[in-house]
Amino acid sequence: MEYALTSRKIHLWRLAIYFYFGLSGFAMASWVAQTPNIRDAIGASTAQMGWIIFGLSAGSIIGLLSASHIIARWGGRVIMLTGLGFSSIGLVVVGIGSSWFTNGIIVFIGLSLFGFGIGICDVAMNVEGTTIEHKIKKSILTSFHAVYSLGTFFGAIIGSIANKLHLSVITHLSVIAMIVFVLIVYFFRFVPAGTGQDKNNDSNDPPMTTKERLAVWKEQRTVLIGLIVLGMAFAEGSAGDWLPLVIVDGYEKTPASASFMYGLFVATMTISRGVGDFLLNKFGRVAILRASAISAAIGLMIVIFSGNYYAAAIGIVLWGFGSAYGFPVGLSAAGDDPRGVAARVGAVTTVGYLAFLVGPPVLGAIAESITLLKSLIFVLIGVTIAGLLSHAAKPMTKSDQKLESHPTHLSN
Repeated sequence: MEYALTSRKIHLWRLAIYFYFGLSGFAMASWVAQTPNIRDAIGASTAQMGWIIFGLSAGSIIGLLSASHIIARWGGRVIMLTGLGFSSIGLVVVGIGSSWFTNGIIVFIGLSLFGFGIGICDVAMNVEGTTIEHKIKKSILTSFHAVYSLGTFFGAIIGSIANKLHLSVITHLSVIAMIVFVLIVYFFRFVPAGTGQDKNNDSNDPPMTTKERLAVWKEQRTVLIGLIVLGMAFAEGSAGDWLPLVIVDGYEKTPASASFMYGLFVATMTISRGVGDFLLNKFGRVAILRASAISAAIGLMIVIFSGNYYAAAIGIVLWGFGSAYGFPVGLSAAGDDPRGVAARVGAVTTVGYLAFLVGPPVLGAIAESITLLKSLIFVLIGVTIAGLLSHAAKPMTKSDQKLESHPTHLSN
């Protein structure tokens, strides 16, 4: 980048990105907390609610796929502000659709806006995070993702309080949208302009063309990192959607016990990401990814085959630790080359989100034939493949960057 940054400016930049990550998780959890009320308000069946929620998935995928191109044009700072701004508007529209009009189509539109904003902001935040890593020459991306988890925790707590106070959906979501919008505007000033723009890539090479940005999907290293993230995000997403039911159906426990187990998984992931920067700086990406895959694999095997509730708790802790690092470490590796950082981070982020959005429903379909507990074998296969490919995340040398940045080498 062409601008000079003092240590204080980098510190404020880093603080601002922590807030953007946290606010993104805060907004997402706020919507999730209101899903039962929204369903009841619009009188939607489970199937209809599934289609309405599809608006969130569709908007997210569109945002993720378009993010690298608009970040390369406008820079991450503008896109983060725009993204969370869209998400704030989307929350208000969801509230209006469920409280004033009780109309599922309006809720769908609101969720599409919300998802699009979250999608483009997610890529921009990770581009900012990897750029800060380059500036301070330390791994810190896992701590950003830990703050996202903390944001979801606070969003869930406030959502629970709003429900207990019987606040209307429009009141709750409008207040959340206002909080998010005010804070993103305030922290906007601390983020340098131009992060992720190809013209500011610290390289003598010309900016990437649209064709070159699309071609990163063919790069061997990017594909391998994408597979690592795919396997690990599948492990994380499957726990988020299915772990409570695994405990209820597979271990014949109460929903309260199942909720405790899910809380144990989330707490393990959050704590692991909180200490992740220290571990990554001490042991390196490849060692941590291998340890993560081994931990997740052992944890999953315990959960699948032990048949004992207390042993399963140990397995879930190992599963949670193993799921904590794949996504942020993969994104950090994808951002090694400043030229095309938005394109590569965007590609890997898209793969990760596909694992979150598509993986769990596929797992549910498989479970119809072989039970939910046994279907976790496919998650086990995914993390095993991720562990075997972990060498692809090793830091790039200058010669590696030059080789990867030029499309003439992509077919070799």
